[in-house]
Amino acid sequence: MKNILVVGAGSIGERHIRCFQKTGRAVVAVCEINDALRERVVTDYALPSQFRSLDEAMAQSFDAAVICTPAHLHIPMSLQLAKQGVGLLIEKPLSTSTDGIEELQAVITQQNLPAGVAYVMRNHPAMAALKRALDSDQFGRQVQVVYAGGQHFPFYRPAYRDTYYAKHETGGGAIQDAITHIMNASEWLVGPVSKLVADAEHCVLDGVDVEDTVNVITRHGDIPGSFSLNQHQPPNENQLTVICERGTIRGDFTRHRWLSCVEPGAPWYVEEEFSLERDDMFINQANAFLDVLDGTAEATCSLAEALQTLKVNLATLQSVRAAEWVTL
Repeated sequence: MKNILVVGAGSIGERHIRCFQKTGRAVVAVCEINDALRERVVTDYALPSQFRSLDEAMAQSFDAAVICTPAHLHIPMSLQLAKQGVGLLIEKPLSTSTDGIEELQAVITQQNLPAGVAYVMRNHPAMAALKRALDSDQFGRQVQVVYAGGQHFPFYRPAYRDTYYAKHETGGGAIQDAITHIMNASEWLVGPVSKLVADAEHCVLDGVDVEDTVNVITRHGDIPGSFSLNQHQPPNENQLTVICERGTIRGDFTRHRWLSCVEPGAPWYVEEEFSLERDDMFINQANAFLDVLDGTAEATCSLAEALQTLKVNLATLQSVRAAEWVTL
C-alpha cells in the first residue's frame, strides 16, 4: 500500500481520492484549505488523515502527492514536495507559464523521484489502441490529424463560474482546460506540434469571459492538423481521426471505441468497443501511477511531454491575441 496525499479537494481532487481508493493499493490523505470542503471529503471517503496546509502535511511521510490545485500553483507546490523527496502526479495543465519548471525537473532528476502529469486521455483504452495501431505501422505513414469535439460544460461542471475555470491566470478557458487534453493526446500519437495558428471566442457560457470555443490549425512537423472544440453544444462528442497512407483510424471517445476504414467508399469498421464508466479512466491512471511508484513502469505522461503541451497552450493563447502563426 502506498501513502498518497491529494492536494486540493475540488472536483478533480475528490475524483483522485475516490479513484486511488478504488485501486485497493493506496491509503489516501487530503490537504485542503477550505475547512468545510475538507471535512466533507474526509467524512465521505473515511480518510485517515487530513491537513489544512502543505506545511502541515509535509510533517508526515508520503510516497507521492497528487497536485489538484489551480494550475498557477502546480509548480510551487510540486517544488516544495519534491525537495522533501515526495513523488508527484500533477494535474493538467502543468502550469500557466514555464516559470520554475526547469528547477522542478532538476530536483526530480537529482532525487530520482517518480513524476508524471495527469493527462487522463492517455488512459482511455481507445486512445491506447490508436497509439498501438500507429506504432505498429499497420496503416502506414501518418498524413493528417483531425479533431472535433464539444459538450455542454454547465451540465457536467455546473460550478464552473466559481472555480479556476473563470480566469486564464488560474488555468481556465477552453484552451487550457479542455482542448489541452486532446492536444496532448495528439502529440502522443503523431508527434509534437511545431507551429500553429488559432482562433477562439467567448460565445455562450454565462458568468465568465474566457473562451468557450476554439479552433486550432497545427503542424506536427510535416503532418498537418486541425482541432475544433466548444463547451456549449448539447451533444457530447469527442472524436480524433488520424489519416494514414494505407487507411484512416478514429477514436470515438464518447462511445468508447476505435474504428478503421481502409477501402474507398467502405463504411467504418469497429475495431474494438470498450465498457467504460466515468471513473474508469481515472482508476486506470491511478493504477498506472502506482506502477510508476513500484518501479515497474514509466510515467504515462512525463513532465517533458507535459511541458511541450504547456508550450502549445501558451502558443495558442498567443496566436489568438496576435492573430498570427506561432512557431514553437
